[in-house]
Amino acid sequence: MVFREVDVVEVKEMLRLWVRGHGYKSIARLTQIDRKTVRRYIEAAVHAGLRQADGESQITDGLVGEVINAVRPARPGSHGLAWEHLAAHRGFIEPKLKDGLTLTKIASLLYRHTGVVVPYRTFHRYCVAELGYRPGRATTVRVDDPEPGSEVQIDFGRMGLLFDAATARRRLVHALIFTAAYSRHLFVFLTFSQTLASLIEGCEAAWAFFGGVFKVVIPDNMKAIVDEADPIDARINAGFLDYAQARGFVVDPARVRRPQDKKHASHCTSFL
Repeated sequence: MVFREVDVVEVKEMLRLWVRGHGYKSIARLTQIDRKTVRRYIEAAVHAGLRQADGESQITDGLVGEVINAVRPARPGSHGLAWEHLAAHRGFIEPKLKDGLTLTKIASLLYRHTGVVVPYRTFHRYCVAELGYRPGRATTVRVDDPEPGSEVQIDFGRMGLLFDAATARRRLVHALIFTAAYSRHLFVFLTFSQTLASLIEGCEAAWAFFGGVFKVVIPDNMKAIVDEADPIDARINAGFLDYAQARGFVVDPARVRRPQDKKHASHCTSFL
């Protein structure tokens, strides 16, 4: 993965997730930041006095600034050490990829024969970027229901034209749909725009409807939330991430064109 500077909001999100009990692997997946980078920031925060038992209130701007100043990423603008290990063993990886072996199997063989261990996400990115790997159609695997109140899926839907008194003309109406992952209860917020302000307004209405804020929000790759839609490295909008931190929930976007990422996704449209 090409190194990128981690901004203040992302550092705060890493620390917030760690305090909530997430491990390095989980934090890396949710923030789309390399696990070794996550480790450096968390270790710097612990050295600065961050404790899981003390809650999120300790994550102040001063602490975040101290952590950022303490972390000095190596080799700016270059690939990380894990990528370099993979590049050194390209001759081992490439033939097996052409033979149709899965990435999981190749990674296992790589460890068995060379002792090299790298994060799966880094291994996947390397194969895509350097070896032309293109994954085939994935099999949808049914997953267990989450606990009540833990997850909600959100997405925009196109509703049609409606008269807008503010502009005295007919305008396209969008439905911001919230689907509780456990109960499948729906809340629909109508809006004339898909801006960040409209999204937050819809979220506030949804929290009032459901009687609280869900622990995890699973959005499709809507522009108001995701700055850069990518099947591997989706970038969350800093404004919405700041709102998520203020409201105390985690953003876990579904991958592009991966409906199996959303539990019981086929049920969502049956109520509309």
